[in-house]
Amino acid sequence: MALKINRQSNIEHELVLLLPALRAFARTFHRNPTEADDLVQETVVKALSHIDRFQEGTRLKSWLFTIMRNTFCSKFGVGKREILGAEDCASSRGSVPPEQEWRVRGHELERACGQLPEPYRSAFEFVFIEGHSYEAASEHFDCPTGTIKSRVNRARERIAQDLGELKSGTP
Repeated sequence: MALKINRQSNIEHELVLLLPALRAFARTFHRNPTEADDLVQETVVKALSHIDRFQEGTRLKSWLFTIMRNTFCSKFGVGKREILGAEDCASSRGSVPPEQEWRVRGHELERACGQLPEPYRSAFEFVFIEGHSYEAASEHFDCPTGTIKSRVNRARERIAQDLGELKSGTP
């Protein structure tokens, strides 16, 4: 029993340390800081309520990001179906678009990020996932800020190309 409580407190401590990274990741979904903070809060609540499902040996950060992505995709799909004040009623529509496409796109995005070659992946994660500035990344990787910007831009182009959003050879 004491081992379980100690494990849980370690996970909760690590979760607190990951809050800045969660906020940065939430900003990729929402430009509005309030909505991003709401997404972080909902992610933390879900993680804590299902802490017993966290498997030893997996990365807590990845687990939390998956919870956040799934929460956003679910809410986005529901929000898309339930537009407040819409003149047309949902019952008048023949069907509702499936949310599986958003889940698939989320997995595709995750896979595309994972397939980025070094040093693009490191720079992209440091700036976009962890939320550091280009200047901080420049210091961290010991290279000019322009190099970091270039790496991040190339990573974004590769991801867009992998997702079919950008044709190869097109800027």
